[in-house]
Amino acid sequence: MKIELKEITVRELTNDYQDNEENGVVGYDGKLDIRPPYQREFIYKDKQRDAVIDTIMKNFPLNVMYWAVRDNGNFEIIDGQQRTISIAQYVEGEFSFENRYFHNLQEDEKNKILDYTLMVYWCSGEDSERLKWFETINISGEKLTDQELRNAVFSGSWVTDAKRYFSKNGCAAYGLGGDYLSGAAIRQDYLETAINWISNGEIKDYMGKHQHEPNANELWLYFQNVINWVKVVFPNYRKEIKGIEWGFLYNEFKNKNFDSKKLEKEITKLMQDEDVTNKKGIYSYVLTRKEKFLNIRAFSDNQKREAYERQKGICVVCKEHFELSEMEADHITPWHEGGKTSADNCQMLCKDDNRRKSGI
Repeated sequence: MKIELKEITVRELTNDYQDNEENGVVGYDGKLDIRPPYQREFIYKDKQRDAVIDTIMKNFPLNVMYWAVRDNGNFEIIDGQQRTISIAQYVEGEFSFENRYFHNLQEDEKNKILDYTLMVYWCSGEDSERLKWFETINISGEKLTDQELRNAVFSGSWVTDAKRYFSKNGCAAYGLGGDYLSGAAIRQDYLETAINWISNGEIKDYMGKHQHEPNANELWLYFQNVINWVKVVFPNYRKEIKGIEWGFLYNEFKNKNFDSKKLEKEITKLMQDEDVTNKKGIYSYVLTRKEKFLNIRAFSDNQKREAYERQKGICVVCKEHFELSEMEADHITPWHEGGKTSADNCQMLCKDDNRRKSGI
């Protein structure tokens, strides 16, 4: 791998700058891909953007940037996209700094900015070498997320098409499933979630397998199926429905017939049950029947002590005596049979018997 330190002026950097759907974001006489397929959208806030321009106007040094040299001699930004776009947008007159646009400046002020020198490392070598280096330098500024790094490692036609569906503000995935997903599309949370679901957690394997495919139709169709399935099975929307791992539930239960009205009646009852402390988990519970999703309210220390004294420290199963610290509280009448987390429904079992009863 070869690394060279170069001096690039703002004038050179912004020459032939373009930001459009057809050509993407390019600069440096059209030779620099400012936003490669794996990079994020522009996320700098006004304060951060202004800080870049202020640094240049004061002739202070900006942090070094990193470009990868492509096989055809052109370049792509590895690190420095946000700073580069901030500079280019200001020179293009897209925003003002201290109430002055670039075109409002005097000629000497304009030239001072255009002649400002940026320090850029050019990195050339095999893809694996460059991307490993990319992961290594991702240590400051607006760090990339795990999925953004994966997009870098597996960049290609598939990632580009997948981002079209999942990675833009107001993207198709947001329109269809924004009410059901956590995170933000622009930070690749939607894309990561969808791949995680379809691959059953094997994100890297899935992306590696599909890297050079011409489109991400399979992923998009799968995502549509998941969200539409959720809407049919749970037609009554509640805020708790957002952020559940719906894809995994879909993978397991998509071929099972559910009575939506019956499920809704049960959900309504569980939402009113004070012993259910994780209301979001109700949706997973009514499909899987696993009480762990509900986080059933635990017995208080006072309730445990009362039951322990009542039993005189004797486990009701094995009839042996134990210290309180060696025992665990258990519902006499199980919660799923209507038993409440109350003092009169509490019994103390030794840890072994309680775990055998719980199937742990």
